[in-house]
This record gives sequence, C-alpha cells and structure tokens, in this order.
Amino acid sequence: MNTQTDGRDTRWAEHRRERRIELVESTLRAIRRQGATVSLDDIAAEAGTSKPVIYRHFGDRPGLYRAVVEKTAQFILDDLHASVSWTGDDLPGLVRDLASGYLALVQRDPEIYRFVMSRPLVDGDLTDDPVTGLTMRIGERMADILRSRGYDADLADTWGHALVGAVRAATDQWIRSGMHRPADDVAGDLAALVGPAFNLVTTINEEHR
Repeated sequence: MNTQTDGRDTRWAEHRRERRIELVESTLRAIRRQGATVSLDDIAAEAGTSKPVIYRHFGDRPGLYRAVVEKTAQFILDDLHASVSWTGDDLPGLVRDLASGYLALVQRDPEIYRFVMSRPLVDGDLTDDPVTGLTMRIGERMADILRSRGYDADLADTWGHALVGAVRAATDQWIRSGMHRPADDVAGDLAALVGPAFNLVTTINEEHR
C-alpha cells in the first residue's frame, strides 16, 4: 500500500468536503442577500468563483439545492426538538409548541425557507425531493412524541404527519399574506383549531389499545 498516495487522497477528499461546505455557506449568504429567487450567477459571485466550479462539486443545480436543504434540515429538526417540550396530555399545547417553533424559524430566515420550498434551482420534479423527506422527518418526530405518551402507533403516525401538514400549510399562507400577523397569533389559531380535535379523538386511541 502506498501510504503517501493514500495521504494525498485523504487530504484531497478533506479539501473537497471543506470546499463544499464553503460553497453551501456562500449560497446561504447569496439567498439572504438576493432573495429566494437567487440565480446560480449570484451564488458564484458571492462565492468568488465560477459556475463550472460549483458544478464540479455538486454535479448539477439540483445537487447544490439538495446540499442547501441538507444543511438547513438538521438545524430545523434540532430547533423544533428544543421548542417542542410537551410532557403531558395537553395536545393543544403540543400543537402550539410545534407551530410556534416552525413559525419562529421562518420569521428568522424567511428567504431561506422560501428558497427551500420553492426550489428555484430545480427544473421539473425531483425523484427524491428533499423537502418531502424533511417534512416526513418532522412528522416522524411528532409521531414519536405521541407514541411516547401511549398513543397507538398507527394513529400516532397519522396524527403526527397530519399535524405537520397543517402547520406547514398555515405557514405558507402566512408568508403569502406578508407575515403581517404576529406569529404567536397564528400558532394560537392552529392550537385552537387542531388541538381540541386531537382531544376528541383520544377515545379512538382507547379503542385501538
């Protein structure tokens, strides 16, 4: 085994990994500066490089988009995990916690959210849409919380994903309306609508046990 060659390969792989991280960070800065409809030319200018270099590291425009979504996905999941502190049977409280955490993320970085959801760098459909994957992961997190409180596994899956869908739909409408209402009011509306419905179906959970 040529250890010198192996060492060069390792250093080159590390360099490529670090360069990808830098390019993703440059993309995020360009989005915040130019908005969600940022072009690849804008991103290259922000990174101080050329489009061929970006293609070299990500393969194509969808490849860069996936990298940006992956960069933000874990942050979103960690932040939501911290904001959802439901420990009892107060289902409206769970709804309010999730909605408040989700809306706070959007309010803090609205152009990044718009970029992730609108997919401006992607032409056509993705066979492995990362936004769908992220939404599914949040739904699974909610389902895990419900299961941990003794809810039937199948019902927890249905309710957890339904809850995330409701929060995302309300958030998208909030953005379209210019985010003029306070985020806490929107979260309260969702809790008032969805929370009591969850309480009513507790009897269904008992039937599934």
